[in-house]
Amino acid sequence: MDFHINDAQHADPVLDFHRFVLLISHRFSERVHFVSEIELEHAVVSPETGGELELEQAYVDFRIARPFNLRAGMVLAPVGIINERHEPPVFHGVERPLVETVIIPTTWFGAGAGFHGEVRGGLRYRAYAMETLDATRFSADEGLREGRQKGAESNARHVAGTGRIEYVGTPGLTLGASFWRGRTGFAAPRVDSGLTLAEVDGRYRVGEVGVRGLYAHAFLDGTGPLNRAVQRTTGINPNVAREMRGFYLEGSWFVVPRPAPREVAIFVRYENLDTQFRMPQGHQPLPAFDRAAWIAGVTYFPDPDVAVKVDYTVVRNRSAVIDAPNSFNIGLGWWF
Repeated sequence: MDFHINDAQHADPVLDFHRFVLLISHRFSERVHFVSEIELEHAVVSPETGGELELEQAYVDFRIARPFNLRAGMVLAPVGIINERHEPPVFHGVERPLVETVIIPTTWFGAGAGFHGEVRGGLRYRAYAMETLDATRFSADEGLREGRQKGAESNARHVAGTGRIEYVGTPGLTLGASFWRGRTGFAAPRVDSGLTLAEVDGRYRVGEVGVRGLYAHAFLDGTGPLNRAVQRTTGINPNVAREMRGFYLEGSWFVVPRPAPREVAIFVRYENLDTQFRMPQGHQPLPAFDRAAWIAGVTYFPDPDVAVKVDYTVVRNRSAVIDAPNSFNIGLGWWF
């Protein structure tokens, strides 16, 4: 569950039951497991609300051996820190990081199949073939986010490849790198566009101090013809860039680490993202999409699986005309 109060500048406060998730699993045998995740967003699904009911995971694991296993169904793209473990108690801040919402479109899921495992030395890997993204839904404002097909009668003309490798051999340390590559122009006639997304990240906690960071860079092919094709169809040029990039750094300190499990952590996160980092020929970047944010707040864990969050978010862009509003946020989330 993820329950928010968001009070942004120049707008009325919003009270939102953002997510309610059911995790259903079944063990057919020691070697065949089923995992699923059904998510209701914004409480009500109707034409008047932004509510959605989504099947974010539904796959079967065929466990062969620790170094090599098979997986097929609705899978999460193994890209970034948040996407595969996106429940509220596993990250600080009421909202997910901007970079892992716009550049990496968390929650990012789709129909696919592949393999995963853990080899000696603390190395884990995952590699899938999965449905691609729809480039006609990319935008300067929300980056890649709206391009997800979400396994709903997805176009299968092209298949994307994605993978991740992680090092977990040192206690408290996780280092990861991931990629995604696919053709994305199937919805735009005579447009050959593609996307390569590369990302690196790290997390480390020693004692009561934690740090994490991530850098993601998207390279898009054929965005000039893509922008013109979308403009002919809709009358609006989406100004999709040929490169987008973003990063964040976060530090946290557990100021009340005991008695366990009741913990209080203070944190601060800096984010920087530009969804028009490099533009195709003939297009000019808009300074409003070159953004930075500071998020500072407190997370209280009355239980390791329950998080009460308070933060203040300051967002800035390079535009002298369009303001990016600050916000005060309160959240309650849990999972079990």
